[in-house]
Amino acid sequence: MDSDMVEARDIMGISVPFAAGVATGAVLCPFLSGGLPIITDSILLILICSTTLLVRFGKLSDRSGKRLVSLSNQPRLGRLTRLGRLSGRRIFFAGIFIVTGIFCSLNYHIASGIPEYGSGIVSTAAAKAVGHLRATIDAIPYPSETTGPLVKALLTGDKSDLPKEITGIFRDSGASHILALSGLHLGVLYLLLTRLTSPLGNSPKARKSRCSLIIVAALFYSIMTGATPSIIRAFLFITINETARLLGRKREPVRVLLAALTVQLALKPDVISSVGFQLSYMAMAGIFLLYPTLERIYPAPSGSRLSRFNPFRKIWNAAMLSISCQIFTGPIAWHYFHTFPKYFILTNLVALPLTSAIMTLSVATIALSFFGICPEPLVILNDHAMQALVFCLEIISGLDNP
Repeated sequence: MDSDMVEARDIMGISVPFAAGVATGAVLCPFLSGGLPIITDSILLILICSTTLLVRFGKLSDRSGKRLVSLSNQPRLGRLTRLGRLSGRRIFFAGIFIVTGIFCSLNYHIASGIPEYGSGIVSTAAAKAVGHLRATIDAIPYPSETTGPLVKALLTGDKSDLPKEITGIFRDSGASHILALSGLHLGVLYLLLTRLTSPLGNSPKARKSRCSLIIVAALFYSIMTGATPSIIRAFLFITINETARLLGRKREPVRVLLAALTVQLALKPDVISSVGFQLSYMAMAGIFLLYPTLERIYPAPSGSRLSRFNPFRKIWNAAMLSISCQIFTGPIAWHYFHTFPKYFILTNLVALPLTSAIMTLSVATIALSFFGICPEPLVILNDHAMQALVFCLEIISGLDNP
């Protein structure tokens, strides 16, 4: 338990200062564009000198000679330490990572030739794959004209064929995030991939195969759909989570999120100014930090699995999940868009379960269509589920105009 707490503090002690440094660098860039090379060189020199001094004079190993990453392995100093008093070493390390973040951010803005996500052969293959996927969706004979374009928007992010009325319904009901590819969509596909690969077994070799298949499929889908900041966040989360599972490490969601944050900012520091990036990480922060507390207000019943099933608790959990996300993302959305979805709880209670079911049905329909099999009952079920979603959102969007 102590080692887990130390490791969690270590990750937070790296990720949070680094993110703060990247944000500082993004703010400074417009004002320092003329002298950026000198500034970045100076920061790099300070960083190298500071780290060298720390390695030379700092105690980076314990009595057994084991290397320490933690800044929290200090002698206990009583209650004040337990209440969070920071040592000089922690402050020093925090400063190092802040400076590192500033350096990465400034250096990124003056560097040239840095490839975007998904360049090269993989990007070409992904572009061809998404073209085939869109063509396959267009060829499926859905009874309703709007189902095909909606499926295409949910799975590929292509909203070019969506009627304006449908887009307006999603916007007015507060469900625009359903049509914008995000971690939600990749998360649903991740659950599908996890279940589809479960028959491979749980032996060490099977776990490696499952982990590799899931990560490669998630990477290919991320590139295929444009590698938006929220999709990349979800991909990094999946990759770190699966790697930890493979190595037998404890998968603490907050640690995984902070690790993903650090990697994404290191790869592309200017993404910190993206609205999608900010909303994505704040939504996950709400889920991991606030939702567990709200969920426990309605305790889970004890007994057998059947007796523990409680539809009211399911509704409570879904509502608390929406509230947790909205509390953390609401201020950002208001800052950028000056809007607040009044019926977000009702919208998410309806839209999220239906969206998960629709994506599962759509993937099954498309997969069978690739092999020339397109069972009519499955197509009709997929169409009815999509139209049920549109119908419910249309009712919600009309609540202000009865």
